[in-house]
Amino acid sequence: MDKKYVAYIGCYTFHGSSKGIAIMDVDVANGRFIKRKEIRVNNSSYLTVSHDHQYLYSIVDEGVASFKILPDGNLKHLNTATIKGMRGCFLTTDSKNRFLVTAGHHDGKMTVLRLKENGEVGHITAEVYDRGIGSVAERNFRPHISCVQFTPDEQFLCMVDLGIDQVKIYKFNHDDGTVRMIDILHCELNSAPRHLRFSADGKYMYLISELKNYITVYNYFINEKGHPEFEFKQLVSSVPKKCDELSAACALRFSDDGKYAFCSNAGDNSVGFFKIDEENGLLRVQSILPISGDYPKDLAIFPDGKHFVSVNQDSNTLTFFTIDYKKGIIIMNGHPLPLDNGNCCIIVPVEEEEQK
Repeated sequence: MDKKYVAYIGCYTFHGSSKGIAIMDVDVANGRFIKRKEIRVNNSSYLTVSHDHQYLYSIVDEGVASFKILPDGNLKHLNTATIKGMRGCFLTTDSKNRFLVTAGHHDGKMTVLRLKENGEVGHITAEVYDRGIGSVAERNFRPHISCVQFTPDEQFLCMVDLGIDQVKIYKFNHDDGTVRMIDILHCELNSAPRHLRFSADGKYMYLISELKNYITVYNYFINEKGHPEFEFKQLVSSVPKKCDELSAACALRFSDDGKYAFCSNAGDNSVGFFKIDEENGLLRVQSILPISGDYPKDLAIFPDGKHFVSVNQDSNTLTFFTIDYKKGIIIMNGHPLPLDNGNCCIIVPVEEEEQK
């Protein structure tokens, strides 16, 4: 591939050597990263980019930091804005880059912020502290917002709460950035829904659950009354049938062509590889194999769809794999790359074809 790509990896900084955001040059043909530099921020727990790939946003201890993505892939800090709460764990933007939404695991808070035309993070337009009680354990006793995502039509905002096993659906006002709850999707008790993603055609929603280690597939549509509907279709395990380890499902990612899904499992320390049926959105397991690291917090599919990288937080490594679609397996690609406390990885196209 002639186009140039850069990878950004958010890392914790409270121990170890990481400075915050690692910038890597992406060798697409060989399925590897090459370390370039690190940007100093406090505890970058999640990253996202604007839909036009002009700006990068990072969760930091102070709230949210914004950066301009320069033509060579380096980052220029724009500003840091408070979310008036504890450190977040997830970020998303709307397609027009007008709003940024954060999820707060520690305080159970969702925050909506206005984005400025120059990419800076502006004022807060909405704040929601979730309410409810889970079961008996601390992790599932009170609200922990783990993910926020717009529906494909962007009429609604989904707020995933792994603490009380619910996905709350909000009507989103694109004029002033306010929200109004209109529905609740109740999940299995103690399943701990973690992340959700929609298919590229907008017809299906996929929800990965941390404690039950499965992915739930739903039909998504808007009914004749203009109300969002989530219709259960399938439940598929993220871990092998003979998994004896105490495991927790983590990341959920799709290939760029929308034909395959990948998930990571901490404890089992594996990656699940699934084919998505183009006719009905159902998942078919290809393989679930080890990632040769500890606590695969996130993974990223390379732009050519032939490789992926696993971000292994506890072993402080990145491990790389080649995907064999015909055999339905993954093959380790070279030695692990050291990186302390990696949380999140995103691969972004940049303008410059070759690094000077």
